[in-house]
Amino acid sequence: MNPYDRFILPRLTNCVCGGSRVTRLRQLVVPRARGRVLEIGFGSGLNLAHYDRSCVDRIWALEPSAQMRALAMPRVARSGLDVRIIDAPAERLPLEAGSVDTVVATFVLCTIPDPSAALACALRALRPGGQLLFCEHGAAPDADVRRWQDRLNRPWRRLAGGCHLNRDIAGLIESAGFRIGELDSAYLPSAPRFVGYVSRGVAFPSRALTGG
Repeated sequence: MNPYDRFILPRLTNCVCGGSRVTRLRQLVVPRARGRVLEIGFGSGLNLAHYDRSCVDRIWALEPSAQMRALAMPRVARSGLDVRIIDAPAERLPLEAGSVDTVVATFVLCTIPDPSAALACALRALRPGGQLLFCEHGAAPDADVRRWQDRLNRPWRRLAGGCHLNRDIAGLIESAGFRIGELDSAYLPSAPRFVGYVSRGVAFPSRALTGG
């Protein structure tokens, strides 16, 4: 791992993703988590402050980056929540089928190498009647903005730790076997449009799962 990815990028990500506009979006999504929670891409623990402690029993915090886990530990210690760190990629989730009530994904589907596989694992982990809470940036609805997203995607990925600008968030979620129950998409005020189109909402398993 090069020095930029090891020392600079984790702190830069923590700073950018902890900004006031992004925090307001987290405040609209994270408090809706219930029961046993799986958070995909726990990062530096920025969502911890927004969980409703009266409604959450446990959080499985999936984060494969040692640097991000290190940044998260002070927040975990202060949270008062039962947080269980999982050092694994989202595409190889080591949880049993039907073991969680809520999956939380905030600003992570852009970066996971195989988001379809990660969402399939999340779907398997959800109990019947469980929910996926998501808030993600991705492909914009305007053709001119999408063209810029496609042009900038490769250099942006190198700069931003694998982050993709042009993923169809709603399409990925639905293709993985979820039914989107609520969806609110808009450009983030004051953010560059090529990186500022954000979709947030709630999705549910669209079919019953079988097998263990």
